Formats: sequence, C-alpha cells, structure tokens
Amino acid sequence: MRNKISNALWGVFFILIGVIIAGNAFHLWKFNIFFDGWWTLFIIVPSLISIFQNGFRTSSLIVLTIGILLLLSIQDFFSFEVFGKLIVPVIFVFIGLSMIFKNFFHIGESGRSSNPTYQGGSSEYTAVFSGSRHQIVGEKFLGTTINAIFGGVELDLRNAIIDEDIVINATAIFGGIDIFVPANVKVKVSNVPIFGGVDNKAPTIVDMNAPTIFINSTCMFGGLDIK
Repeated sequence: MRNKISNALWGVFFILIGVIIAGNAFHLWKFNIFFDGWWTLFIIVPSLISIFQNGFRTSSLIVLTIGILLLLSIQDFFSFEVFGKLIVPVIFVFIGLSMIFKNFFHIGESGRSSNPTYQGGSSEYTAVFSGSRHQIVGEKFLGTTINAIFGGVELDLRNAIIDEDIVINATAIFGGIDIFVPANVKVKVSNVPIFGGVDNKAPTIVDMNAPTIFINSTCMFGGLDIK
C-alpha cells in the first residue's frame, strides 16, 4: 500500500513540475522553479518520500537533513563553510541516536513480503570510516540492516539458508556495499539514489515460488553492488 502511495506522490510531484513549466510557457502565470538551490529538491523530496514509504530510517533522516542544510546555505542563511563543518557531525549524531533509540528510527518496519520492510531476528552491520566483511555459512538468514558511511561493507549470503522472504535495508553514504546472494532467490530493489546508485547483477530466477530478498537502499555519493 505504501509503495502505491509513494508512487502516487512521485507522480504528483512530476505533474506539478510539468504544469508549472507549461503555465510559464503560455504566460498563464510566472512561477520560477529554478530558485537558488532548486536542485536540492532532488535530495529533499526523495528522502521525504522514503521516510513516508519506509518509516524514519536513519539514512533517510541523514539525507533529508543534508538536503535542508544545503538549501539553507545556498539561500544564505549561513555560509557554505558552515555547512562543510556541520555535515560530518550531523552524520555522527544521527548514527549515535539511531543506536540509542533504535526502535524509534525503525517505526513502520513491520509486516511480511507484502510490505517489504520486515527485519525479524536481523543483525546489523555498520562500517564508519572503515571496512568489514561478513559471511553467513549454513545459518538461517532473516534479514539485516547495513550502513556504510565513509567505508565499505561486504555481506556474503551465498552459503546462507534463505527459505522465506526477507528484507535488507542498505545505506551507502560516501561508501560502498557489496552483497553476494545465493542462486536460488529472487532479488527486488527499491532505491533512493542521490549521486549514487545500485548495480544489480543477481541471476534472474524464473521460479515464482522462490524466496525473495527485498533490498531497500539509499545511496548518497555511494553505491550498492548485488552479485
């Protein structure tokens, strides 16, 4: 249901842009969407929709805050130098708050495959200014959260036991994440790309009854590779 509503919100957003541009072209009104810092909307709007769709995830809040700070600095509420000094502390503050109030930052993450934000029994892998590698062998895997912030995380699931739909929430901010998946699963990705992206090289599975790995990702100046 949330996916449908988020798609509708994106649709409304682009329709409004189209109507505004058309109205300007025919002199029906004069509305300048290209104000100073207008491009920050492509950071702010996706993060807001991600929050609506997936709940108050740490990654979405970080991206939203960075987008707002960028817009305020461009609008001369404070200098870009101040923004540069704030960005790293903001990231660390949100990471710390998410660790202390973990349940608060995962509001809305419940349900099964019909709402792919389930994390039952999951662990969490975080790399901040570092790198880490994790391999699951012969154990049942129920999903996880991965955060790579100025660092890298590699998760190898090729020998893990995955016999039901699971969810992986992945955030790459100035970092990279590599996920190796077994050959007997389907992979579906929902991504919020902000100067970053996802490269999904997982094999195509034709078995409709195969378990699905739902990956909710946010990539800001970072990337996610699925192999």
